[in-house]
Amino acid sequence: MATKERYMTKNTIYKTAIPKLLAKPVGRAISDFGMIRDGDRVLLAVSGGKDSLSLFHILRHFKRHAPVSFGLGVVTIDPQVDGFEPQSLDSFFSKFDTPYFFEEFPIMEQAKKSMRGDSYCSFCSRIKRGLMYKVARREGYNVLALGQHLDDLSESVIMSMFHNGKIQTMKAHYINDAKDLRVIRPLVYVRERQLADFAKNMELPVIPDSCPACFSMPTERQHFKELLLSEEKRTPSLYKNLLSAMRPMLDETKEKKHG
Repeated sequence: MATKERYMTKNTIYKTAIPKLLAKPVGRAISDFGMIRDGDRVLLAVSGGKDSLSLFHILRHFKRHAPVSFGLGVVTIDPQVDGFEPQSLDSFFSKFDTPYFFEEFPIMEQAKKSMRGDSYCSFCSRIKRGLMYKVARREGYNVLALGQHLDDLSESVIMSMFHNGKIQTMKAHYINDAKDLRVIRPLVYVRERQLADFAKNMELPVIPDSCPACFSMPTERQHFKELLLSEEKRTPSLYKNLLSAMRPMLDETKEKKHG
């Protein structure tokens, strides 16, 4: 069953339904890792992919029903890469009463000038994160929300073990280096296929291949994604087991508090 809601927007009433299979794990992650606190102002990074667009609706649901009061805004970073057209998101978010910020930066051109012995994806990620931090500080947000899910974390930990000899993955909750922003990933308990189903059912305006520079050729991440999905057929509890193994690494704020 789904929780049916109506959200008043600037111009219309927008209907949405959050399945319990999504609302429950996100709510548990927010609670387990203390992601959202009373008075927080949360800035959600939306690339146009199914994950971040789905998280937008889920956070709106919690904004109405959570026991704590928090603000919500959205930011999109346009890396000005040929083939990636996130401008359509502006018309989508104009339907809501959620503040929306659109930042443009020629990341590909900057990479050609500045990148030294690094992958484009890593360079792009750092630049995007810096721009998100800038918007959060400028607009008065203290929390940045990202849309990575359990599949992403699982792929990351396996890739790190294979390529770096380290057991590490993305954090569910951490504090940035400047110590002025917290970064959260509320979808860490959610499977990618759940988000794909939700985005399809809701007819969300998903922008295909949100980074053409990365998706123009098979990536290492895609290789490990396919590997894990294949292994899941043999071991149905694979992602549950990986989550259990990763759990002690997911909350950096707790590590710093007790360290």
